Amino acid sequence: MTYENGKEPRMASLTAKVIHGKTYYYARECQRVDGKPKIVRTVYLGSADELIAAATKRKQGQAPTPQSVDIAAFADVVALFDLAQQIGLVELLDRHIPKRDQGLSVGQYLLLAALNRAVHPTSKRRLADWYRDTALVRLIPATADQLSSQAFWNHLDFVEPQHIEAAERELSQRLIEMFQLSLRTLTYDGTNFFTFIDTRADATLPQRGHNKQKRNDLRQVSLGMVVSTDFHVPLFHKVYAGNVPDCTIFETVTEELRVRYRELARDCEHITLVFDKGNNSEEAFQTLDATGFHFVGSLVPSHHADLLDVPASRYQPLSGERLKDVRAYRTKKKVYGCERTIVVTHNDNLLHGQLQGLTTALEKARGKLRDLQAKLRRRREGRIRGGKAPTAASIRNQAHEALAGQHVKTVLRVEVAEGEVPTLSFETDQAALSRLIDKQLGKTILFTDNDDWTNEEIVLGYRSQHHIEDAFRQMKHPHYLGWQPMFHWTDSKIRVHAFTCVLALTLSSLLQRTLHQRGMDLSLPRMFDLLSGIRETLVIYPKKQGQRHPSTARALSTLSPEQEQLMRVLDLRRYL
Repeated sequence: MTYENGKEPRMASLTAKVIHGKTYYYARECQRVDGKPKIVRTVYLGSADELIAAATKRKQGQAPTPQSVDIAAFADVVALFDLAQQIGLVELLDRHIPKRDQGLSVGQYLLLAALNRAVHPTSKRRLADWYRDTALVRLIPATADQLSSQAFWNHLDFVEPQHIEAAERELSQRLIEMFQLSLRTLTYDGTNFFTFIDTRADATLPQRGHNKQKRNDLRQVSLGMVVSTDFHVPLFHKVYAGNVPDCTIFETVTEELRVRYRELARDCEHITLVFDKGNNSEEAFQTLDATGFHFVGSLVPSHHADLLDVPASRYQPLSGERLKDVRAYRTKKKVYGCERTIVVTHNDNLLHGQLQGLTTALEKARGKLRDLQAKLRRRREGRIRGGKAPTAASIRNQAHEALAGQHVKTVLRVEVAEGEVPTLSFETDQAALSRLIDKQLGKTILFTDNDDWTNEEIVLGYRSQHHIEDAFRQMKHPHYLGWQPMFHWTDSKIRVHAFTCVLALTLSSLLQRTLHQRGMDLSLPRMFDLLSGIRETLVIYPKKQGQRHPSTARALSTLSPEQEQLMRVLDLRRYL
Protein backbone atom coordinates (compact mmCIF):
# COMPACT_ATOMS: atom_id res chain seq x y z
CA MET A 1 0.00 0.00 0.00
CA THR A 2 1.45 3.40 -0.95
CA TYR A 3 0.84 6.54 1.10
CA GLU A 4 1.54 10.23 0.54
CA ASN A 5 5.18 11.10 1.28
CA GLY A 6 5.78 7.40 1.87
CA LYS A 7 4.18 7.58 5.35
CA GLU A 8 1.12 5.89 6.77
CA PRO A 9 -1.89 8.16 7.36
CA ARG A 10 -2.66 9.55 10.80
CA MET A 11 -5.78 8.41 12.63
CA ALA A 12 -7.51 10.92 14.94
CA SER A 13 -9.50 10.02 18.05
CA LEU A 14 -11.32 11.90 20.83
CA THR A 15 -10.09 11.16 24.34
CA ALA A 16 -11.66 12.26 27.64
CA LYS A 17 -9.55 13.01 30.69
CA VAL A 18 -10.88 13.67 34.21
CA ILE A 19 -8.97 16.31 36.17
CA HIS A 20 -10.16 17.28 39.69
CA GLY A 21 -13.54 15.82 38.93
CA LYS A 22 -14.03 17.69 35.64
CA THR A 23 -13.87 16.10 32.21
CA TYR A 24 -11.73 17.63 29.48
CA TYR A 25 -11.37 16.46 25.89
CA TYR A 26 -8.29 16.05 23.73
CA ALA A 27 -7.82 15.13 20.07
CA ARG A 28 -5.04 12.61 19.59
CA GLU A 29 -3.46 11.66 16.29
CA CYS A 30 -1.97 8.16 16.05
CA GLN A 31 0.40 6.89 13.37
CA ARG A 32 2.44 3.71 12.88
CA VAL A 33 6.13 4.38 13.36
CA ASP A 34 8.48 1.47 12.65
CA GLY A 35 5.41 -0.80 12.52
CA LYS A 36 4.18 0.23 15.96
CA PRO A 37 1.26 2.60 16.72
CA LYS A 38 2.41 5.89 18.31
CA ILE A 39 0.62 9.08 19.40
CA VAL A 40 2.31 11.84 17.35
CA ARG A 41 0.13 14.85 18.24
CA THR A 42 -2.22 15.85 21.08
CA VAL A 43 -4.46 18.94 20.87
CA TYR A 44 -6.46 20.25 23.84
CA LEU A 45 -10.09 20.94 22.85
CA GLY A 46 -11.67 22.01 26.15
CA SER A 47 -14.58 20.93 28.29
CA ALA A 48 -17.89 19.68 26.91
CA ASP A 49 -19.46 23.11 27.49
CA GLU A 50 -16.62 24.82 25.61
CA LEU A 51 -16.93 22.37 22.73
CA ILE A 52 -20.68 22.99 22.52
CA ALA A 53 -20.19 26.79 22.65
CA ALA A 54 -17.51 26.69 19.94
CA ALA A 55 -19.67 24.50 17.70
CA THR A 56 -22.67 26.78 18.22
CA LYS A 57 -20.63 29.88 17.31
CA ARG A 58 -19.33 28.22 14.17
CA LYS A 59 -22.86 27.31 13.12
CA GLN A 60 -24.08 30.84 13.76
CA GLY A 61 -21.07 32.40 12.09
CA GLN A 62 -19.92 34.13 15.30
CA ALA A 63 -16.27 35.07 15.70
CA PRO A 64 -14.58 34.79 19.12
CA THR A 65 -14.85 37.95 21.21
CA PRO A 66 -11.57 39.95 21.27
CA GLN A 67 -10.05 40.87 24.61
CA SER A 68 -8.40 44.09 23.42
CA VAL A 69 -7.06 45.89 20.35
CA ASP A 70 -3.76 47.74 19.92
CA ILE A 71 -3.60 50.42 17.20
CA ALA A 72 -0.30 51.72 15.84
CA ALA A 73 0.94 54.04 13.09
CA PHE A 74 1.92 51.94 10.12
CA ALA A 75 2.15 53.18 6.53
CA ASP A 76 3.88 56.54 7.09
CA VAL A 77 6.75 55.20 9.20
CA VAL A 78 7.03 51.93 7.26
CA ALA A 79 7.18 53.65 3.85
CA LEU A 80 10.02 55.91 5.00
CA PHE A 81 11.77 53.05 6.84
CA ASP A 82 11.59 50.93 3.69
CA LEU A 83 13.19 53.74 1.68
CA ALA A 84 15.97 54.11 4.28
CA GLN A 85 16.58 50.35 4.00
CA GLN A 86 16.91 50.59 0.23
CA ILE A 87 19.44 53.41 0.59
CA GLY A 88 21.40 51.64 3.34
CA LEU A 89 21.09 54.80 5.42
CA VAL A 90 21.81 53.35 8.86
CA GLU A 91 24.98 51.59 7.72
CA LEU A 92 26.15 54.73 5.90
CA LEU A 93 25.66 56.91 8.98
CA ASP A 94 27.33 54.36 11.27
CA ARG A 95 30.37 54.31 8.99
CA HIS A 96 30.99 58.05 9.40
CA ILE A 97 29.81 58.77 12.95
CA PRO A 98 31.40 57.28 16.11
CA LYS A 99 29.23 55.57 18.70
CA ARG A 100 29.25 54.26 22.24
CA ASP A 101 29.59 50.50 22.72
CA GLN A 102 26.02 50.07 23.95
CA GLY A 103 22.43 50.61 22.90
CA LEU A 104 21.30 51.34 19.39
CA SER A 105 23.74 52.48 16.74
CA VAL A 106 24.03 56.19 15.90
CA GLY A 107 22.49 55.46 12.50
CA GLN A 108 19.44 53.87 14.16
CA TYR A 109 19.07 56.82 16.53
CA LEU A 110 19.28 59.31 13.66
CA LEU A 111 16.84 57.32 11.55
CA LEU A 112 14.29 57.17 14.37
CA ALA A 113 14.69 60.91 14.98
CA ALA A 114 14.32 61.63 11.24
CA LEU A 115 11.18 59.49 10.98
CA ASN A 116 9.73 61.28 13.99
CA ARG A 117 10.51 64.66 12.40
CA ALA A 118 8.85 63.57 9.17
CA VAL A 119 5.55 62.22 10.47
CA HIS A 120 4.96 63.52 14.00
CA PRO A 121 7.58 66.00 15.30
CA THR A 122 8.11 65.73 19.05
CA SER A 123 10.81 66.54 21.57
CA LYS A 124 13.45 63.89 22.28
CA ARG A 125 11.82 63.32 25.69
CA ARG A 126 8.66 62.14 23.96
CA LEU A 127 10.44 60.06 21.32
CA ALA A 128 9.86 56.78 23.21
CA ASP A 129 6.13 57.53 23.67
CA TRP A 130 5.73 58.18 19.95
CA TYR A 131 7.80 55.10 19.05
CA ARG A 132 5.64 52.75 21.16
CA ASP A 133 2.59 53.68 19.07
CA THR A 134 4.19 52.81 15.73
CA ALA A 135 5.10 49.69 13.77
CA LEU A 136 8.75 50.59 14.39
CA VAL A 137 8.71 48.52 17.58
CA ARG A 138 8.96 45.48 15.28
CA LEU A 139 11.39 47.04 12.79
CA ILE A 140 13.88 48.72 15.15
CA PRO A 141 13.45 47.00 18.54
CA ALA A 142 14.42 49.26 21.44
CA THR A 143 13.66 49.69 25.13
CA ALA A 144 12.25 52.81 26.74
CA ASP A 145 15.62 53.43 28.43
CA GLN A 146 17.42 53.26 25.08
CA LEU A 147 15.07 55.91 23.68
CA SER A 148 15.29 58.31 26.59
CA SER A 149 16.51 61.80 25.85
CA GLN A 150 19.62 61.13 27.94
CA ALA A 151 20.48 57.93 26.03
CA PHE A 152 19.92 59.67 22.70
CA TRP A 153 22.33 62.49 23.49
CA ASN A 154 24.84 60.18 25.18
CA HIS A 155 25.37 58.79 21.67
CA LEU A 156 24.77 61.87 19.53
CA ASP A 157 26.93 64.26 21.57
CA PHE A 158 29.91 62.54 19.93
CA VAL A 159 28.87 63.95 16.54
CA GLU A 160 31.11 66.69 15.14
CA PRO A 161 30.46 68.90 12.07
CA GLN A 162 33.03 66.95 10.02
CA HIS A 163 31.16 63.69 10.72
CA ILE A 164 27.90 65.17 9.41
CA GLU A 165 29.65 66.63 6.36
CA ALA A 166 31.30 63.30 5.47
CA ALA A 167 28.03 61.37 5.87
CA GLU A 168 26.11 63.93 3.80
CA ARG A 169 28.67 63.84 0.99
CA GLU A 170 28.46 60.06 0.64
CA LEU A 171 24.67 60.12 0.98
CA SER A 172 24.30 62.76 -1.75
CA GLN A 173 26.45 60.78 -4.15
CA ARG A 174 24.55 57.58 -3.38
CA LEU A 175 21.18 59.25 -3.99
CA ILE A 176 22.35 60.71 -7.29
CA GLU A 177 23.50 57.28 -8.48
CA MET A 178 20.60 55.22 -7.10
CA PHE A 179 17.75 57.52 -8.09
CA GLN A 180 19.35 59.15 -11.14
CA LEU A 181 18.57 62.63 -9.79
CA SER A 182 18.77 65.41 -12.36
CA LEU A 183 21.61 67.81 -11.58
CA ARG A 184 21.17 70.18 -14.52
CA THR A 185 19.80 72.83 -12.16
CA LEU A 186 20.21 72.97 -8.38
CA THR A 187 18.72 75.67 -6.15
CA TYR A 188 20.25 77.33 -3.10
CA ASP A 189 18.71 79.55 -0.46
CA GLY A 190 18.75 80.21 3.25
CA THR A 191 16.08 80.62 5.90
CA ASN A 192 15.90 80.93 9.67
CA PHE A 193 13.98 79.34 12.52
CA PHE A 194 13.19 81.16 15.75
CA THR A 195 14.03 79.49 19.06
CA PHE A 196 13.15 80.02 22.71
CA ILE A 197 16.78 79.80 23.77
CA ASP A 198 17.60 82.11 26.66
CA THR A 199 19.91 85.03 25.90
CA ARG A 200 22.35 83.77 28.54
CA ALA A 201 22.62 80.27 27.02
CA ASP A 202 26.15 79.36 25.98
CA ALA A 203 25.55 78.88 22.24
CA THR A 204 26.84 80.87 19.26
CA LEU A 205 24.41 79.69 16.57
CA PRO A 206 21.22 81.22 18.08
CA GLN A 207 21.38 84.98 17.51
CA ARG A 208 18.87 87.78 17.00
CA GLY A 209 18.36 88.85 13.40
CA HIS A 210 15.71 89.58 10.80
CA ASN A 211 13.37 86.64 11.30
CA LYS A 212 11.34 85.52 8.29
CA GLN A 213 8.47 84.47 10.58
CA LYS A 214 8.36 87.97 12.14
CA ARG A 215 9.73 86.81 15.53
CA ASN A 216 12.52 89.38 15.76
CA ASP A 217 12.21 89.29 19.56
CA LEU A 218 13.68 85.79 19.70
CA ARG A 219 17.07 84.29 18.92
CA GLN A 220 17.13 82.38 15.65
CA VAL A 221 19.20 79.75 13.84
CA SER A 222 19.78 79.94 10.08
CA LEU A 223 19.91 77.08 7.60
CA GLY A 224 21.22 77.11 4.03
CA MET A 225 20.48 74.25 1.64
CA VAL A 226 21.18 73.12 -1.90
CA VAL A 227 18.36 70.96 -3.26
CA SER A 228 17.71 69.30 -6.58
CA THR A 229 14.97 70.69 -8.79
CA ASP A 230 14.02 67.02 -9.13
CA PHE A 231 11.59 66.92 -6.15
CA HIS A 232 13.70 69.19 -3.88
CA VAL A 233 15.97 66.44 -2.54
CA PRO A 234 18.61 68.03 -0.23
CA LEU A 235 22.21 67.52 -1.38
CA PHE A 236 24.00 69.95 0.95
CA HIS A 237 23.14 71.95 4.06
CA LYS A 238 24.86 74.38 6.35
CA VAL A 239 23.76 75.65 9.77
CA TYR A 240 24.93 79.16 10.62
CA ALA A 241 24.41 81.93 13.16
CA GLY A 242 21.09 83.75 13.02
CA ASN A 243 22.66 87.21 12.73
CA VAL A 244 24.80 86.46 9.64
CA PRO A 245 23.38 87.96 6.40
CA ASP A 246 22.54 85.52 3.60
CA CYS A 247 24.99 87.16 1.20
CA THR A 248 27.84 86.73 3.69
CA ILE A 249 27.20 83.04 4.28
CA PHE A 250 26.75 82.43 0.54
CA GLU A 251 30.42 83.29 0.02
CA THR A 252 31.36 80.54 2.50
CA VAL A 253 28.92 78.13 0.91
CA THR A 254 30.42 78.66 -2.54
CA GLU A 255 33.85 77.80 -1.14
CA GLU A 256 32.45 74.48 0.12
CA LEU A 257 30.58 73.89 -3.12
CA ARG A 258 33.85 74.21 -5.04
CA VAL A 259 34.87 70.84 -3.54
CA ARG A 260 31.40 69.34 -4.04
CA TYR A 261 31.36 70.33 -7.71
CA ARG A 262 34.11 67.86 -8.60
CA GLU A 263 32.00 65.06 -7.12
CA LEU A 264 28.73 66.20 -8.69
CA ALA A 265 30.32 66.83 -12.10
CA ARG A 266 30.97 63.09 -12.49
CA ASP A 267 27.23 62.73 -13.09
CA CYS A 268 26.52 66.01 -14.88
CA GLU A 269 29.09 68.26 -16.58
CA HIS A 270 26.91 71.36 -16.84
CA ILE A 271 25.34 72.22 -13.46
CA THR A 272 23.53 75.52 -12.95
CA LEU A 273 23.01 76.88 -9.44
CA VAL A 274 19.88 79.02 -9.00
CA PHE A 275 19.55 81.54 -6.16
CA ASP A 276 17.82 84.82 -5.38
CA LYS A 277 19.14 88.35 -4.98
CA GLY A 278 19.51 88.08 -1.20
CA ASN A 279 22.68 86.02 -1.72
CA ASN A 280 24.43 88.48 -4.07
CA SER A 281 27.84 89.95 -3.29
CA GLU A 282 30.95 90.63 -5.35
CA GLU A 283 33.05 88.33 -3.15
CA ALA A 284 30.56 85.47 -3.53
CA PHE A 285 30.64 85.75 -7.33
CA GLN A 286 34.41 85.78 -7.40
CA THR A 287 34.31 82.48 -5.52
CA LEU A 288 31.43 81.09 -7.58
CA ASP A 289 33.23 81.78 -10.85
CA ALA A 290 36.02 79.46 -9.69
CA THR A 291 33.75 76.56 -8.71
CA GLY A 292 32.69 75.28 -12.12
CA PHE A 293 29.03 75.95 -11.40
CA HIS A 294 27.03 78.05 -13.83
CA PHE A 295 24.33 80.23 -12.31
CA VAL A 296 21.02 82.02 -12.76
CA GLY A 297 20.26 84.78 -10.28
CA SER A 298 18.32 88.00 -9.90
CA LEU A 299 19.23 91.62 -9.23
CA VAL A 300 17.65 94.29 -7.04
CA PRO A 301 15.54 96.32 -9.54
CA SER A 302 16.05 99.67 -7.82
CA HIS A 303 19.85 99.28 -8.27
CA HIS A 304 19.49 99.14 -12.05
CA ALA A 305 17.31 102.05 -13.08
CA ASP A 306 18.73 101.96 -16.63
CA LEU A 307 17.24 98.52 -17.17
CA LEU A 308 13.88 99.55 -15.73
CA ASP A 309 13.75 102.54 -18.11
CA VAL A 310 13.79 100.34 -21.23
CA PRO A 311 10.46 101.03 -23.03
CA ALA A 312 7.82 98.29 -23.24
CA SER A 313 8.11 98.25 -27.04
CA ARG A 314 11.51 96.53 -26.77
CA TYR A 315 10.12 93.57 -24.81
CA GLN A 316 9.40 90.35 -26.71
CA PRO A 317 6.77 87.70 -25.82
CA LEU A 318 8.03 84.33 -24.63
CA SER A 319 6.88 81.02 -26.06
CA GLY A 320 5.18 78.19 -24.17
CA GLU A 321 2.00 77.90 -22.15
CA ARG A 322 3.79 78.52 -18.84
CA LEU A 323 5.20 81.84 -20.09
CA LYS A 324 2.24 83.16 -22.05
CA ASP A 325 1.87 86.19 -19.73
CA VAL A 326 5.58 87.06 -19.76
CA ARG A 327 7.54 89.41 -22.03
CA ALA A 328 11.31 89.84 -21.91
CA TYR A 329 14.08 92.24 -22.86
CA ARG A 330 17.58 90.77 -23.30
CA THR A 331 20.91 92.58 -23.13
CA LYS A 332 24.44 92.42 -21.69
CA LYS A 333 25.76 94.31 -18.69
CA LYS A 334 28.76 94.22 -16.40
CA VAL A 335 27.59 92.91 -13.02
CA TYR A 336 29.83 92.00 -10.07
CA GLY A 337 32.97 92.42 -12.10
CA CYS A 338 31.99 90.45 -15.23
CA GLU A 339 29.79 90.97 -18.24
CA ARG A 340 26.65 88.89 -17.86
CA THR A 341 23.59 88.06 -19.93
CA ILE A 342 20.65 90.08 -18.61
CA VAL A 343 16.97 89.19 -19.11
CA VAL A 344 14.42 91.68 -17.77
CA THR A 345 10.94 90.15 -17.61
CA HIS A 346 7.51 91.73 -17.27
CA ASN A 347 4.84 89.41 -15.91
CA ASP A 348 1.20 90.54 -15.89
CA ASN A 349 0.29 88.09 -13.12
CA LEU A 350 3.18 89.35 -10.98
CA LEU A 351 2.06 92.95 -11.61
CA HIS A 352 -1.49 92.23 -10.46
CA GLY A 353 -0.25 90.41 -7.38
CA GLN A 354 2.13 93.22 -6.45
CA LEU A 355 -0.61 95.82 -6.92
CA GLN A 356 -2.88 93.90 -4.57
CA GLY A 357 -0.10 93.66 -2.01
CA LEU A 358 0.74 97.36 -2.37
CA THR A 359 -2.92 98.36 -1.98
CA THR A 360 -3.17 96.33 1.23
CA ALA A 361 0.10 97.79 2.58
CA LEU A 362 -1.02 101.35 1.77
CA GLU A 363 -4.36 100.87 3.54
CA LYS A 364 -2.58 99.47 6.58
CA ALA A 365 -0.13 102.39 6.64
CA ARG A 366 -2.91 104.95 6.20
CA GLY A 367 -4.82 103.40 9.11
CA LYS A 368 -1.78 103.71 11.39
CA LEU A 369 -1.19 107.31 10.31
CA ARG A 370 -4.87 108.19 10.93
CA ASP A 371 -4.64 106.67 14.42
CA LEU A 372 -1.56 108.80 15.05
CA GLN A 373 -3.35 111.91 13.79
CA ALA A 374 -6.30 111.18 16.10
CA LYS A 375 -4.01 110.85 19.14
CA LEU A 376 -2.37 114.19 18.35
CA ARG A 377 -5.77 115.84 17.86
CA ARG A 378 -7.05 114.56 21.24
CA ARG A 379 -3.92 115.88 22.93
CA ARG A 380 -4.39 119.31 21.33
CA GLU A 381 -8.01 119.34 22.51
CA GLY A 382 -6.93 118.46 26.03
CA ARG A 383 -8.55 115.04 26.10
CA ILE A 384 -5.13 113.44 26.59
CA ARG A 385 -3.01 115.07 29.28
CA GLY A 386 -0.84 112.40 30.86
CA GLY A 387 2.13 110.56 29.51
CA LYS A 388 5.19 111.81 27.72
CA ALA A 389 4.47 114.77 25.43
CA PRO A 390 5.09 113.94 21.75
CA THR A 391 7.84 115.72 19.83
CA ALA A 392 8.22 116.20 16.10
CA ALA A 393 11.11 113.71 16.17
CA SER A 394 9.08 111.04 17.99
CA ILE A 395 6.16 111.49 15.58
CA ARG A 396 8.51 111.16 12.58
CA ASN A 397 9.85 107.90 14.04
CA GLN A 398 6.33 106.51 14.50
CA ALA A 399 5.36 107.60 10.98
CA HIS A 400 8.51 105.93 9.63
CA GLU A 401 7.48 102.65 11.30
CA ALA A 402 3.99 102.97 9.80
CA LEU A 403 5.53 103.16 6.31
CA ALA A 404 7.45 99.89 6.70
CA GLY A 405 5.75 98.01 3.82
CA GLN A 406 7.50 97.56 0.47
CA HIS A 407 7.21 100.67 -1.77
CA VAL A 408 4.97 102.42 0.81
CA LYS A 409 7.54 105.16 1.50
CA THR A 410 7.73 105.81 -2.24
CA VAL A 411 3.98 106.38 -2.58
CA LEU A 412 2.91 108.04 0.71
CA ARG A 413 4.25 111.53 1.47
CA VAL A 414 4.27 112.38 5.17
CA GLU A 415 4.91 115.77 6.77
CA VAL A 416 5.34 116.54 10.46
CA ALA A 417 5.10 120.18 11.57
CA GLU A 418 6.67 121.53 14.76
CA GLY A 419 4.44 122.94 17.48
CA GLU A 420 3.46 122.61 21.11
CA VAL A 421 1.70 119.49 19.85
CA PRO A 422 3.15 118.46 16.46
CA THR A 423 0.83 117.99 13.49
CA LEU A 424 0.92 115.15 11.02
CA SER A 425 -0.34 115.17 7.45
CA PHE A 426 0.05 112.68 4.59
CA GLU A 427 -1.04 112.21 1.00
CA THR A 428 -0.63 109.74 -1.87
CA ASP A 429 1.92 110.78 -4.48
CA GLN A 430 0.03 109.79 -7.61
CA ALA A 431 2.96 110.61 -9.89
CA ALA A 432 5.27 108.35 -7.87
CA LEU A 433 2.65 105.58 -7.92
CA SER A 434 2.33 105.86 -11.71
CA ARG A 435 6.12 105.73 -12.13
CA LEU A 436 6.32 102.70 -9.86
CA ILE A 437 3.66 100.83 -11.87
CA ASP A 438 5.13 101.86 -15.22
CA LYS A 439 8.81 101.31 -14.43
CA GLN A 440 9.18 98.64 -11.73
CA LEU A 441 6.17 96.59 -10.71
CA GLY A 442 5.76 93.32 -12.56
CA LYS A 443 9.46 93.27 -13.52
CA THR A 444 12.24 90.89 -12.54
CA ILE A 445 15.87 91.35 -13.56
CA LEU A 446 17.62 88.03 -14.16
CA PHE A 447 21.30 87.50 -14.94
CA THR A 448 23.35 84.45 -15.83
CA ASP A 449 26.60 83.17 -17.31
CA ASN A 450 24.64 80.70 -19.45
CA ASP A 451 24.99 82.95 -22.51
CA ASP A 452 23.76 80.22 -24.87
CA TRP A 453 20.47 79.69 -23.01
CA THR A 454 17.29 81.06 -24.55
CA ASN A 455 15.17 83.60 -22.71
CA GLU A 456 12.67 80.83 -21.95
CA GLU A 457 15.38 78.59 -20.45
CA ILE A 458 16.70 81.41 -18.27
CA VAL A 459 13.24 82.36 -16.97
CA LEU A 460 12.18 78.76 -16.29
CA GLY A 461 15.57 78.07 -14.73
CA TYR A 462 15.08 80.91 -12.27
CA ARG A 463 11.53 79.79 -11.54
CA SER A 464 12.95 76.49 -10.29
CA GLN A 465 13.83 78.51 -7.18
CA HIS A 466 10.38 77.51 -5.94
CA HIS A 467 11.79 74.06 -5.13
CA ILE A 468 13.97 75.40 -2.29
CA GLU A 469 11.17 77.71 -1.17
CA ASP A 470 8.83 74.73 -1.02
CA ALA A 471 11.41 72.71 0.91
CA PHE A 472 11.68 75.43 3.57
CA ARG A 473 7.90 75.79 3.65
CA GLN A 474 7.58 72.06 4.38
CA MET A 475 10.15 72.32 7.19
CA LYS A 476 7.93 74.95 8.83
CA HIS A 477 4.79 72.81 8.52
CA PRO A 478 3.13 72.41 11.96
CA HIS A 479 2.39 68.68 11.57
CA TYR A 480 4.88 67.14 9.12
CA LEU A 481 8.61 67.68 8.59
CA GLY A 482 8.63 70.38 11.25
CA TRP A 483 11.82 71.96 12.54
CA GLN A 484 9.83 72.87 15.64
CA PRO A 485 9.80 71.98 18.44
CA MET A 486 13.53 72.47 19.06
CA PHE A 487 14.48 72.34 22.73
CA HIS A 488 18.26 72.40 22.42
CA TRP A 489 20.67 74.79 24.07
CA THR A 490 24.10 73.96 22.61
CA ASP A 491 25.58 74.34 19.14
CA SER A 492 26.37 70.61 18.81
CA LYS A 493 22.79 69.58 19.60
CA ILE A 494 21.41 72.21 17.21
CA ARG A 495 23.58 70.83 14.38
CA VAL A 496 22.36 67.28 15.03
CA HIS A 497 18.77 68.55 15.15
CA ALA A 498 19.24 70.31 11.79
CA PHE A 499 20.75 67.15 10.28
CA THR A 500 17.78 65.01 11.38
CA CYS A 501 15.40 67.58 9.85
CA VAL A 502 17.34 67.47 6.56
CA LEU A 503 17.30 63.64 6.63
CA ALA A 504 13.52 63.76 7.19
CA LEU A 505 13.09 66.04 4.17
CA THR A 506 15.39 63.78 2.11
CA LEU A 507 13.38 60.62 2.78
CA SER A 508 10.05 62.42 2.33
CA SER A 509 11.06 64.02 -0.98
CA LEU A 510 12.35 60.70 -2.32
CA LEU A 511 9.10 59.00 -1.30
CA GLN A 512 7.06 61.69 -3.07
CA ARG A 513 9.29 61.26 -6.14
CA THR A 514 8.86 57.48 -6.06
CA LEU A 515 5.07 57.82 -5.96
CA HIS A 516 5.18 60.27 -8.88
CA GLN A 517 7.18 57.80 -10.96
CA ARG A 518 4.60 55.11 -10.17
CA GLY A 519 1.65 57.23 -11.24
CA MET A 520 0.61 58.97 -8.01
CA ASP A 521 1.10 62.76 -7.93
CA LEU A 522 0.64 63.94 -4.34
CA SER A 523 1.80 66.98 -2.40
CA LEU A 524 3.83 66.16 0.71
CA PRO A 525 1.01 67.14 3.12
CA ARG A 526 -1.52 65.07 1.14
CA MET A 527 0.90 62.14 0.97
CA PHE A 528 1.36 62.15 4.73
CA ASP A 529 -2.35 62.66 5.39
CA LEU A 530 -3.13 59.50 3.43
CA LEU A 531 -0.27 57.44 4.85
CA SER A 532 -0.91 58.46 8.46
CA GLY A 533 -4.50 57.25 8.10
CA ILE A 534 -3.27 53.71 7.33
CA ARG A 535 -2.83 52.18 10.76
CA GLU A 536 -2.30 48.61 11.88
CA THR A 537 -4.46 46.88 14.46
CA LEU A 538 -3.40 43.97 16.65
CA VAL A 539 -6.50 42.08 17.85
CA ILE A 540 -5.83 40.14 21.07
CA TYR A 541 -8.15 37.24 22.03
CA PRO A 542 -8.57 35.85 25.56
CA LYS A 543 -6.05 33.17 26.46
CA LYS A 544 -7.60 29.74 26.52
CA GLN A 545 -6.84 27.10 29.10
CA GLY A 546 -3.62 25.38 28.19
CA GLN A 547 -2.35 28.32 26.10
CA ARG A 548 0.85 30.08 27.17
CA HIS A 549 0.07 33.20 25.16
CA PRO A 550 -3.19 34.70 23.90
CA SER A 551 -4.09 34.38 20.22
CA THR A 552 -3.56 37.50 18.09
CA ALA A 553 -4.42 38.68 14.61
CA ARG A 554 -2.87 41.65 12.80
CA ALA A 555 -4.85 43.71 10.27
CA LEU A 556 -5.03 47.17 8.70
CA SER A 557 -7.56 49.88 9.39
CA THR A 558 -10.29 50.42 6.78
CA LEU A 559 -8.69 51.96 3.68
CA SER A 560 -9.95 54.36 1.04
CA PRO A 561 -9.33 53.52 -2.64
CA GLU A 562 -6.43 56.00 -2.67
CA GLN A 563 -4.89 54.40 0.42
CA GLU A 564 -5.32 50.95 -1.14
CA GLN A 565 -3.40 52.24 -4.16
CA LEU A 566 -0.61 53.55 -1.91
CA MET A 567 -0.29 50.20 -0.18
CA ARG A 568 -0.10 48.43 -3.52
CA VAL A 569 2.29 50.89 -5.20
CA LEU A 570 4.72 50.83 -2.27
CA ASP A 571 4.19 47.10 -1.55
CA LEU A 572 3.82 47.78 2.19
CA ARG A 573 1.71 44.73 3.06
CA ARG A 574 4.88 42.66 3.27
CA TYR A 575 5.63 44.51 6.53
CA LEU A 576 2.49 43.05 8.13
